[in-house]
Amino acid sequence: MDGDALYSIGDLARLTGLTVKTIRFYSDRGIVPPTDRSPAGHRRYGIDAVARLDLVRTLRDLGLDLPTIRKVVDRELSLPEVAAAHAEALAVQIRTLRTRHAVLTTVARRGSTPEEMDLMHKLATLTEVERRRLTGDFLNTAFGGLDAAAGFTGIMRSMTPELPGSPDAEQVEAWVELAELSQDTDFRAALHSMAQHHAAEHARGDATGLRRDPAATVRAHVAPALMAGITPASPQADPIVESVVTEYAHDIGHPGDLALRQRLLTLVETASDPRRQRYLELLAVINAWPPPDDPAPAFTWFTQALRARPRGTSDAAAPGRT
Repeated sequence: MDGDALYSIGDLARLTGLTVKTIRFYSDRGIVPPTDRSPAGHRRYGIDAVARLDLVRTLRDLGLDLPTIRKVVDRELSLPEVAAAHAEALAVQIRTLRTRHAVLTTVARRGSTPEEMDLMHKLATLTEVERRRLTGDFLNTAFGGLDAAAGFTGIMRSMTPELPGSPDAEQVEAWVELAELSQDTDFRAALHSMAQHHAAEHARGDATGLRRDPAATVRAHVAPALMAGITPASPQADPIVESVVTEYAHDIGHPGDLALRQRLLTLVETASDPRRQRYLELLAVINAWPPPDDPAPAFTWFTQALRARPRGTSDAAAPGRT
């Protein structure tokens, strides 16, 4: 191509693949002005018009508005600055679309009512400050007012969701469900009851030593039994139950009597609340953590085994037990 040659709109259309109408539109708005006109008054363009039209098409494909495009091609605005600002605007739009997608997906899966959908939308569009306030209210209701030395500060921190600045649809959906779950008054009460029990056990025991959480003790002792296929009512379960009871009794400084066994049973049953496990699963999705292990099989096994031995291993040999 001759750098000094002038081209008609038709020539530019053939060179760029744009329509004559589109080129005339950009020309009328001063984005690709003509270099000259023919004696008959027809517009004529220099070779630089081809490059400008290619740039305009790219910027339009990226969603920039015409006034901004004109300033870019006229070098009134820095392209990197415009690109950065537009990228941020697109990021906001993407976050909004992800939120809408998550809400609509959840509504479709659950068969939600309009009222439920409205609540989900409100929870999904909370600001970071509002999310922290909601989570703080939930955790303070569950753990507030209890002995900080019992480790509740760390527990509250570990149960705090941290939705990233650009969450994916799965994280938004998980946040909506977790936020709904945190408003469940029965769930709040159950967690608070479990926390009170933990605080009371901590106060009874030796506060100077490190002790494993009873639920963790149960899981550690029962895991091998589950792998070995030992049933809760079998004689092989006797030493497992007694090991857990003995360790728990030692930790809290209390004899392994009927009352202690009942207290341990209550604690494990409370820890077995499926809502607690679901909260931890959702938390892992939101915070991009590995999914938590499911303690339900170990807790179910142990509660059945302990119920079969309310006073000790001698109960397992009682008539009617196998």
